[in-house]
Amino acid sequence: MPGRISRLSRRRVLQVGGAGLVVGTGTVGAWQWLAPGSAQGSGHAGEFPVRPARAVTTESFVHIIAHPDDSLYFMNPELEQSIRSGAPTVTVCLTGGESDGRNALSQTPGYGRLPERRPEFVRARINGLREATAQMATGDWLSPWKVETTTLIPGFQVELQTLKAAPQVQLIFMELVEARFIRVPRKESLRGLWLGATPKLTTLVPADSPVKRTYLYERRHVIDSLVAVLDRYRPTVVRTLDPNPTHRAVQQQFPGVPHDLAGISHYDHQDHTTSAHFAQAALAEYWGRRHSRPTAVESFVGYEVSLLPSNLDAATTRHKVKILDTYGWADGKDCGDPSGCGDRKVGARSKDVRWSNNCRHRAPGTQRWVQPLPDGRLSAFALLDGTVHCWTETKAGTGVWSRPATVGGSMLEGQVEVLRHADGTLQLFGMRTELPGRGRAHRREIVTARQTGKVTGGGAPAFGGWESLGSPEADPARSMEVGYPVAVADKDGKVFVFARDWAGGVMFRTGEGGKDWTDWEHLAVDEGQPPVVLDGLDAALDDQGRVHVVAADSKTVYHWMSEGDGEPPQPTGPTRLPTASGPLSLAPLSGGGMRLVTRQPGTARVLVAERPGGGKWRMTSELPPIGGYGRVALAHDGRTVVLAARDDKGRVRLSKGSGRPGPWQGGGVPYRATPGIAKDARGRTTVVVLGTDGKLSSARTQSTGKYPFTAWAGQDGRTRSAAPSA
Repeated sequence: MPGRISRLSRRRVLQVGGAGLVVGTGTVGAWQWLAPGSAQGSGHAGEFPVRPARAVTTESFVHIIAHPDDSLYFMNPELEQSIRSGAPTVTVCLTGGESDGRNALSQTPGYGRLPERRPEFVRARINGLREATAQMATGDWLSPWKVETTTLIPGFQVELQTLKAAPQVQLIFMELVEARFIRVPRKESLRGLWLGATPKLTTLVPADSPVKRTYLYERRHVIDSLVAVLDRYRPTVVRTLDPNPTHRAVQQQFPGVPHDLAGISHYDHQDHTTSAHFAQAALAEYWGRRHSRPTAVESFVGYEVSLLPSNLDAATTRHKVKILDTYGWADGKDCGDPSGCGDRKVGARSKDVRWSNNCRHRAPGTQRWVQPLPDGRLSAFALLDGTVHCWTETKAGTGVWSRPATVGGSMLEGQVEVLRHADGTLQLFGMRTELPGRGRAHRREIVTARQTGKVTGGGAPAFGGWESLGSPEADPARSMEVGYPVAVADKDGKVFVFARDWAGGVMFRTGEGGKDWTDWEHLAVDEGQPPVVLDGLDAALDDQGRVHVVAADSKTVYHWMSEGDGEPPQPTGPTRLPTASGPLSLAPLSGGGMRLVTRQPGTARVLVAERPGGGKWRMTSELPPIGGYGRVALAHDGRTVVLAARDDKGRVRLSKGSGRPGPWQGGGVPYRATPGIAKDARGRTTVVVLGTDGKLSSARTQSTGKYPFTAWAGQDGRTRSAAPSA
């Protein structure tokens, strides 16, 4: 197919400045999935689209990465779902990822004698990313691109590539030099620039680039460039790498390196982490400006996933590997560029690298962001532009929601935990990042705000000022790894807030009525080696008034339960529950029992375990596989059990059963984060999700009719999808 080969020759490169996004005028429902068919050029019939999705303008995605393969390893399948939706999907790559310039695995015979050709290797990696992107968008890895320069900030040019068959898909390459080491401190790196160890960082010009010279970026220039991207594309969702990776168990020592530059060694690449920090700084500035639509942020765990249980099923992993094989030039096919057609350091080995079988959000989310108000209306809380927004039903039980009202807070991340007190008032809990500045360390803290009892003019509940609960870790560097809070109130109104600490233990504070807080304390552990739990713990109150906490490490699940009124939970001994692939969800059963929901590693299958009031944990249900990953929302009322989970297309799927979960229902809608569940004024269990367009959808249980749930309705109450089918 020589007519479709896109050569990076001078006559094909368009030297045009200030290029913007070209979006089609046709608008269809978001997340349109294409009918299966033979994919031209991909070699995988039926797995990739035969044509691009029509462009939609209801949402927009910006991905900020450090190296050309980061989004393929750590953000997929969500990256591909965005591309296939037809929404503007833009990836900004900060560095060239030039490494040593040898486009081969280090184990290759004669590797040390290969020449160091960094400009050519950068171009080969760029080619690999665009081929993989074209494959996801069109099914044809050689679908041509328009290659040109653009200016994000005055005086600096970057390379812009636009997929001709789907011009809403774009790639931006800034080409800053990479650190070239995963952890070894290097002043000439993104991290050195972020920390001030170097005042400027140079770029590296790829082979055959439309950008003809190098540039020196100051820290401010990088932030301003990312702000310009946000201004240009007005994203509804920004995806970044992990700003808060977990530290290595054994710290590396770097003699002679200044302490600030050495820092703590983490299970991730220093470029990954710093790219996320630059993204946070740019978002903070962008949110301070006037813009037309709010932004949600999702951050993805990087190299650390290789140490964690697989949270993708086998089919999703195989598909992800096929995309990575395209990036890695595994088949050796000719793309028409002498610099190379992909990254042979990746090559065909992605199936053997455990980065491929996970897709993990740093913030695990919580299902308790939807709660009833005293007048019966449901309220929903989520983070947009780093601040809490609140939606309320216009009338109790109608499923028609108001426009979101701003509640407050700044630089909050993850999802909001909402606690309902016995008097019906609400209390919000969240995690806040404080960016570094003059005399101010980079740190994170847990914060809370209490409802005042008043309502705003739009009918939303009003809240008082935000109070810092500090951090389980006083050291700013260690506070970056503190987990996201979960909260529960006991029968006397004492509030317990639990969070993972730096070392992997569980810590808590208590406050009578949600105020007058005690100091942070550790939950007790059984004798022997203390567990190193993962984020994604949960807490609940049983009908006997006892507080329960569950958390998982990479092998099993741990359980704590309070023994008396107001007492902290104590370990209950080994649960002997199997490995969980992600966050846990906990809900009370009658008689002091507890039900727990998680996912099985390698299959993503939803598993249910139960513990009678005075008994032991046992597995009780295993639902049919639907793919997906992440937290499963859980609720039950009497004998009715409701589950809400992500499937392999990024849609929410529902289950309703008597005593035990029922079959999964079809007809789900796409969403982000974790579904919320609450009972409405008519006694119906209501599942609420937040779309990538920043709008709510909801479905409710029904006792009559063919299906156990109503059809999904949008924020305005209008039907978004057909009634769920069995």
